[in-house]
Amino acid sequence: MLRRQVNPTRRGGSFLLSGALHSKSRSSPLLSISLVLVGAIFLIIYACGGSDLLGRRKDAVSRVEGDDFSCTSEVQRAIPVLKKSYGDKMKQILHVGPDSCSVVSKFLREAETEAWGVEPYDIEDANSNCKAQVQKGIIRVADIKFPLPYRAKSFSHVIVSDALDYLSPKYLNKTLPELARVSSEGVVIFTGSPGQQRAKVGQLAKFGRPAKMRSSSWWTRFFTQISLEENEAAIKKFEQAASKLSYKPFCQIFHLSSYH
Repeated sequence: MLRRQVNPTRRGGSFLLSGALHSKSRSSPLLSISLVLVGAIFLIIYACGGSDLLGRRKDAVSRVEGDDFSCTSEVQRAIPVLKKSYGDKMKQILHVGPDSCSVVSKFLREAETEAWGVEPYDIEDANSNCKAQVQKGIIRVADIKFPLPYRAKSFSHVIVSDALDYLSPKYLNKTLPELARVSSEGVVIFTGSPGQQRAKVGQLAKFGRPAKMRSSSWWTRFFTQISLEENEAAIKKFEQAASKLSYKPFCQIFHLSSYH
Protein backbone atom coordinates (compact mmCIF):
# COMPACT_ATOMS: atom_id res chain seq x y z
CA MET A 1 0.00 0.00 0.00
CA LEU A 2 2.79 2.40 0.83
CA ARG A 3 4.44 1.86 -2.51
CA ARG A 4 1.09 2.48 -4.23
CA GLN A 5 0.74 5.81 -2.39
CA VAL A 6 4.15 7.00 -3.54
CA ASN A 7 3.32 6.80 -7.26
CA PRO A 8 0.30 9.16 -7.15
CA THR A 9 2.42 11.62 -5.19
CA ARG A 10 5.10 11.53 -7.87
CA ARG A 11 2.54 11.99 -10.57
CA GLY A 12 1.03 14.91 -8.66
CA GLY A 13 4.47 16.41 -8.13
CA SER A 14 5.26 16.00 -11.80
CA PHE A 15 1.98 17.63 -12.68
CA LEU A 16 2.67 20.60 -10.42
CA LEU A 17 6.21 20.99 -11.76
CA SER A 18 4.98 20.70 -15.31
CA GLY A 19 2.34 23.34 -14.65
CA ALA A 20 4.95 25.65 -13.16
CA LEU A 21 7.15 25.20 -16.18
CA HIS A 22 4.25 25.92 -18.51
CA SER A 23 3.38 29.00 -16.49
CA LYS A 24 7.00 30.16 -16.61
CA SER A 25 7.15 29.58 -20.36
CA ARG A 26 3.99 31.64 -20.80
CA SER A 27 5.34 34.55 -18.72
CA SER A 28 8.88 34.50 -20.14
CA PRO A 29 7.96 36.32 -23.40
CA LEU A 30 6.42 39.15 -21.35
CA LEU A 31 9.50 39.25 -19.14
CA SER A 32 11.79 39.38 -22.16
CA ILE A 33 9.79 42.19 -23.74
CA SER A 34 9.90 44.15 -20.47
CA LEU A 35 13.67 43.75 -20.23
CA VAL A 36 14.12 44.86 -23.84
CA LEU A 37 11.99 47.96 -23.22
CA VAL A 38 13.91 48.86 -20.06
CA GLY A 39 17.20 48.39 -21.90
CA ALA A 40 16.02 50.58 -24.77
CA ILE A 41 15.04 53.35 -22.34
CA PHE A 42 18.48 53.30 -20.73
CA LEU A 43 20.15 53.41 -24.16
CA ILE A 44 18.10 56.47 -25.09
CA ILE A 45 19.02 58.16 -21.81
CA TYR A 46 22.68 57.34 -22.36
CA ALA A 47 22.63 58.64 -25.94
CA CYS A 48 21.14 61.94 -24.77
CA GLY A 49 23.57 62.16 -21.87
CA GLY A 50 24.51 65.79 -22.55
CA SER A 51 20.96 67.01 -21.92
CA ASP A 52 19.61 64.82 -19.11
CA LEU A 53 20.35 64.13 -15.49
CA LEU A 54 22.26 60.94 -16.16
CA GLY A 55 24.44 62.70 -18.70
CA ARG A 56 25.13 65.61 -16.36
CA ARG A 57 25.98 63.24 -13.53
CA LYS A 58 28.35 61.26 -15.76
CA ASP A 59 29.91 64.52 -17.00
CA ALA A 60 30.42 65.77 -13.46
CA VAL A 61 32.06 62.55 -12.31
CA SER A 62 34.44 62.47 -15.27
CA ARG A 63 35.50 66.02 -14.52
CA VAL A 64 35.99 65.57 -10.80
CA GLU A 65 37.56 62.11 -10.84
CA GLY A 66 39.42 62.25 -14.17
CA ASP A 67 43.16 62.36 -14.60
CA ASP A 68 43.09 66.00 -15.63
CA PHE A 69 40.48 68.72 -15.61
CA SER A 70 39.21 70.29 -18.82
CA CYS A 71 37.43 73.61 -19.16
CA THR A 72 37.48 73.36 -22.97
CA SER A 73 34.65 70.83 -22.88
CA GLU A 74 32.92 73.20 -20.47
CA VAL A 75 32.97 75.88 -23.18
CA GLN A 76 31.09 73.56 -25.54
CA ARG A 77 28.50 72.87 -22.86
CA ALA A 78 28.09 76.59 -22.19
CA ILE A 79 27.57 77.72 -25.81
CA PRO A 80 23.74 77.97 -25.55
CA VAL A 81 24.11 80.07 -22.39
CA LEU A 82 26.73 82.32 -23.99
CA LYS A 83 24.56 82.84 -27.08
CA LYS A 84 21.56 83.71 -24.95
CA SER A 85 23.63 86.08 -22.79
CA TYR A 86 25.34 88.05 -25.56
CA GLY A 87 22.66 87.68 -28.23
CA ASP A 88 23.38 89.09 -31.70
CA LYS A 89 26.65 90.65 -30.53
CA MET A 90 28.31 87.23 -30.41
CA LYS A 91 29.00 86.82 -34.14
CA GLN A 92 32.75 86.51 -34.64
CA ILE A 93 34.34 84.20 -32.08
CA LEU A 94 37.99 83.48 -31.42
CA HIS A 95 38.59 80.50 -29.15
CA VAL A 96 42.02 80.21 -27.56
CA GLY A 97 43.03 76.95 -25.93
CA PRO A 98 43.68 73.24 -26.44
CA ASP A 99 41.25 71.23 -28.57
CA SER A 100 40.21 74.47 -30.23
CA CYS A 101 39.14 72.53 -33.32
CA SER A 102 36.21 70.91 -31.51
CA VAL A 103 35.09 74.20 -29.96
CA VAL A 104 35.26 76.04 -33.28
CA SER A 105 33.38 73.24 -35.05
CA LYS A 106 30.57 73.48 -32.52
CA PHE A 107 30.35 77.26 -32.82
CA LEU A 108 30.25 77.00 -36.61
CA ARG A 109 27.13 74.83 -36.32
CA GLU A 110 25.38 77.78 -34.67
CA ALA A 111 23.36 80.00 -37.00
CA GLU A 112 24.97 83.30 -38.02
CA THR A 113 28.17 82.61 -36.10
CA GLU A 114 31.71 82.72 -37.44
CA ALA A 115 34.53 81.16 -35.45
CA TRP A 116 38.29 80.81 -35.48
CA GLY A 117 40.75 79.26 -33.06
CA VAL A 118 44.25 79.46 -31.66
CA GLU A 119 45.77 76.17 -30.53
CA PRO A 120 48.66 76.89 -28.13
CA TYR A 121 50.07 73.36 -28.19
CA ASP A 122 51.12 70.66 -30.63
CA ILE A 123 48.41 69.08 -32.77
CA GLU A 124 50.40 66.10 -34.02
CA ASP A 125 47.69 63.76 -32.75
CA ALA A 126 44.83 65.83 -34.21
CA ASN A 127 42.31 64.20 -36.54
CA SER A 128 42.05 64.94 -40.25
CA ASN A 129 39.21 67.46 -39.78
CA CYS A 130 41.31 69.50 -37.36
CA LYS A 131 44.32 69.45 -39.66
CA ALA A 132 42.07 70.59 -42.50
CA GLN A 133 40.96 73.55 -40.39
CA VAL A 134 44.61 74.44 -39.82
CA GLN A 135 45.32 74.30 -43.56
CA LYS A 136 42.37 76.62 -44.22
CA GLY A 137 43.61 79.12 -41.63
CA ILE A 138 40.56 78.66 -39.39
CA ILE A 139 42.81 77.28 -36.66
CA ARG A 140 46.27 78.66 -36.00
CA VAL A 141 48.93 77.01 -33.89
CA ALA A 142 50.63 79.80 -31.97
CA ASP A 143 52.39 80.41 -28.67
CA ILE A 144 50.08 82.76 -26.75
CA LYS A 145 53.02 84.10 -24.75
CA PHE A 146 53.66 86.31 -27.77
CA PRO A 147 51.41 88.82 -29.61
CA LEU A 148 48.47 87.24 -31.43
CA PRO A 149 48.58 87.40 -35.25
CA TYR A 150 45.39 89.48 -35.55
CA ARG A 151 44.51 93.14 -35.86
CA ALA A 152 42.81 95.05 -33.04
CA LYS A 153 39.08 94.25 -32.62
CA SER A 154 39.19 91.45 -35.22
CA PHE A 155 36.58 89.48 -33.27
CA SER A 156 33.46 90.32 -31.31
CA HIS A 157 34.42 87.96 -28.48
CA VAL A 158 37.48 86.02 -27.41
CA ILE A 159 36.89 82.88 -25.36
CA VAL A 160 39.87 81.26 -23.65
CA SER A 161 40.00 77.94 -21.80
CA ASP A 162 42.67 75.63 -20.37
CA ALA A 163 45.45 77.99 -21.40
CA LEU A 164 45.82 80.74 -18.78
CA ASP A 165 46.18 78.22 -15.96
CA TYR A 166 49.55 77.21 -17.42
CA LEU A 167 50.92 80.76 -17.65
CA SER A 168 52.88 82.53 -14.94
CA PRO A 169 51.86 86.10 -13.98
CA LYS A 170 54.80 87.32 -16.07
CA TYR A 171 53.20 86.01 -19.27
CA LEU A 172 49.62 86.67 -18.17
CA ASN A 173 50.59 90.35 -18.08
CA LYS A 174 51.13 90.14 -21.83
CA THR A 175 48.57 87.54 -22.92
CA LEU A 176 45.41 88.90 -21.29
CA PRO A 177 45.82 92.41 -22.74
CA GLU A 178 46.34 90.74 -26.15
CA LEU A 179 43.03 88.88 -25.81
CA ALA A 180 41.30 92.14 -24.96
CA ARG A 181 43.03 93.94 -27.83
CA VAL A 182 41.71 91.64 -30.55
CA SER A 183 38.13 91.66 -29.19
CA SER A 184 35.51 94.38 -29.60
CA GLU A 185 32.75 93.18 -27.24
CA GLY A 186 34.54 91.23 -24.54
CA VAL A 187 36.66 88.35 -23.30
CA VAL A 188 35.24 85.26 -21.60
CA ILE A 189 37.64 83.22 -19.48
CA PHE A 190 37.04 79.60 -18.45
CA THR A 191 39.53 78.60 -15.77
CA GLY A 192 39.92 75.90 -13.15
CA SER A 193 39.26 76.31 -9.44
CA PRO A 194 41.64 75.54 -6.55
CA GLY A 195 41.47 71.87 -5.64
CA GLN A 196 40.67 70.59 -9.12
CA GLN A 197 42.92 68.07 -10.85
CA ARG A 198 46.15 69.29 -12.46
CA ALA A 199 47.61 67.94 -15.68
CA LYS A 200 49.15 64.49 -15.62
CA VAL A 201 52.93 64.31 -15.31
CA GLY A 202 53.16 62.99 -18.86
CA GLN A 203 51.52 66.16 -20.18
CA LEU A 204 53.90 68.62 -18.52
CA ALA A 205 56.24 68.53 -21.51
CA LYS A 206 53.34 69.72 -23.65
CA PHE A 207 52.12 72.46 -21.30
CA GLY A 208 55.56 73.49 -20.06
CA ARG A 209 54.54 73.73 -16.40
CA PRO A 210 51.90 72.41 -14.01
CA ALA A 211 48.54 74.14 -14.02
CA LYS A 212 48.07 76.78 -11.35
CA MET A 213 44.44 76.80 -10.20
CA ARG A 214 43.84 80.30 -8.88
CA SER A 215 40.96 81.61 -6.79
CA SER A 216 38.37 84.09 -8.05
CA SER A 217 39.76 86.75 -5.69
CA TRP A 218 43.22 86.28 -7.21
CA TRP A 219 41.85 86.77 -10.71
CA THR A 220 39.85 89.84 -9.66
CA ARG A 221 42.96 91.50 -8.25
CA PHE A 222 44.95 90.58 -11.35
CA PHE A 223 42.32 92.06 -13.70
CA THR A 224 42.55 95.32 -11.76
CA GLN A 225 46.35 95.35 -11.97
CA ILE A 226 46.30 95.18 -15.78
CA SER A 227 43.37 97.63 -16.11
CA LEU A 228 40.79 95.12 -17.29
CA GLU A 229 37.25 95.48 -15.98
CA GLU A 230 34.73 92.72 -15.36
CA ASN A 231 31.58 93.20 -17.43
CA GLU A 232 28.86 93.37 -14.77
CA ALA A 233 26.01 93.52 -17.30
CA ALA A 234 27.29 90.41 -19.09
CA ILE A 235 27.76 88.59 -15.78
CA LYS A 236 24.15 89.29 -14.79
CA LYS A 237 22.77 88.17 -18.16
CA PHE A 238 24.88 85.02 -18.08
CA GLU A 239 23.62 84.11 -14.60
CA GLN A 240 20.01 84.66 -15.70
CA ALA A 241 20.49 82.54 -18.83
CA ALA A 242 22.24 79.81 -16.84
CA SER A 243 19.34 79.68 -14.41
CA LYS A 244 16.76 79.39 -17.21
CA LEU A 245 18.73 76.66 -18.98
CA SER A 246 19.61 74.81 -15.73
CA TYR A 247 23.30 75.21 -16.46
CA LYS A 248 25.75 74.79 -13.59
CA PRO A 249 29.40 75.41 -14.51
CA PHE A 250 32.24 73.26 -13.23
CA CYS A 251 34.79 75.95 -14.09
CA GLN A 252 35.18 79.53 -13.00
CA ILE A 253 33.87 81.88 -15.70
CA PHE A 254 34.89 85.53 -15.97
CA HIS A 255 33.41 88.12 -18.34
CA LEU A 256 35.74 91.01 -19.16
CA SER A 257 35.16 94.17 -21.13
CA SER A 258 37.37 94.92 -24.12
CA TYR A 259 39.64 97.94 -24.23
CA HIS A 260 37.91 101.05 -25.57
